[in-house]
Amino acid sequence: MITCFIRYEIEPSGRAAFERYAHVWNEVIPRCGGGLIGYYAPHEGSATTAYGLYDIGNLAAYEDYRARLSADPLGRENFELAMREKFIRREDRIFLKRVP
Repeated sequence: MITCFIRYEIEPSGRAAFERYAHVWNEVIPRCGGGLIGYYAPHEGSATTAYGLYDIGNLAAYEDYRARLSADPLGRENFELAMREKFIRREDRIFLKRVP
């Protein structure tokens, strides 16, 4: 099992838009096979840093998951929303493994 850790840099004025975006992923990620841990929006401190985390079996499963995600109508709509409204400045994705 690996965890996909996404760090977002968002527009300071884009917090509400990011929260709507994250809310959609809360539905789509589990439907497409990801084990959603959660999405986290700024609350105190930095107004520009947000996170998304989910578990996936391995990198091969991740590729299958990404194909399902890109075929999901709500997922596609959410990607297009982010591109159109430009509330995400940057997105960094890393894969982590838990240390027993």
